[in-house]
Amino acid sequence: MKRLLNTFFNGILNENPTFRLVLGLCPTIAITTSLQNSLGMGLATTLVLIGSNLVISLLKDFIPDKIRIPAFVVVICTFVTMIELLMKAYLPELDKSLGIFIPLIVVNCIILARAEAFASKNPLLPSIVDGLGMGIGFTLALAIIGSIREIIGNGTILGISILPASFTPMSVFALAPGGFITLGLTLGILNAITNKIAKKREASCK
Repeated sequence: MKRLLNTFFNGILNENPTFRLVLGLCPTIAITTSLQNSLGMGLATTLVLIGSNLVISLLKDFIPDKIRIPAFVVVICTFVTMIELLMKAYLPELDKSLGIFIPLIVVNCIILARAEAFASKNPLLPSIVDGLGMGIGFTLALAIIGSIREIIGNGTILGISILPASFTPMSVFALAPGGFITLGLTLGILNAITNKIAKKREASCK
């Protein structure tokens, strides 16, 4: 149980795909213009991570090493297609908003990295937990960046106005440059907090 908990929280904290491993930056910059888009992309990626990790863990002993990566991509493509069709059927507005970035989950390096580094080397349950932890970590990162950009860029959160009428939105945060700025500042703040905590731990151990 302790190992499973460590695996789960590893994806959220120590190896957060966005804030620690700095992976999946293309969708991070492109779709985090609002919290709704961020949650939609995060949920879709989480479902693909869990599904692909599950199948790859089950099939790892049957996949020859020479075709390992192509086989992983086929599995990931299957789940991405399923998620895309479900979104088109039940969440057409969100599907339209996310656009090409739903099919592009196939080439998201987070998913292929977890398939290669974890699911192909571990049993079923830890692989599922790893996919869930990494997915939640990615979703949280997108949600933080998306919330900041939506509030500063539009003065809203989930489309609801939360700032006074006197506030002038900084439209640059709704554009790609705003995504880079927000990501950079968020990474800087988190690194500063992490370093401060690490120094306190070192001082307490002396």
